Amino acid sequence: MSNTMHNPPELYPPYPNYSHAVEVPAGARLLFIAGINGWDANHEMPNSFEEQADLTWQHIGTILTNAGMSFGDLVSVRTYLTHPDFQDANRDARHRALGDHRPALTVICCQMVEPAWKLEIDAIAAKTD
Repeated sequence: MSNTMHNPPELYPPYPNYSHAVEVPAGARLLFIAGINGWDANHEMPNSFEEQADLTWQHIGTILTNAGMSFGDLVSVRTYLTHPDFQDANRDARHRALGDHRPALTVICCQMVEPAWKLEIDAIAAKTD
């Protein structure tokens, strides 16, 4: 049994790479991914939003692979942006990573702990073996 996306026609149409709700069946393995950002291997932060976003999604992919999962197993994604001007670039980076996959999604604008960070992403994945 797999995860079920719920996008009732009575609601507004879902955004790209988004579902209004995702149901996880009993017995699924759950993976909770902490807030991940775009530090590179040298613990340096790229300057551009696009580089940070792509690296953040790469890190999430690495975590998923390590857990025997893939982007298609993501059921919930929460993205924290430092400015609403990053919304379009954020959507584009998410689409590059997820393709047509549509987890439940929230995007929040806020101040980060580190001034160099332009985004942070946390997520939940579920896999039925």
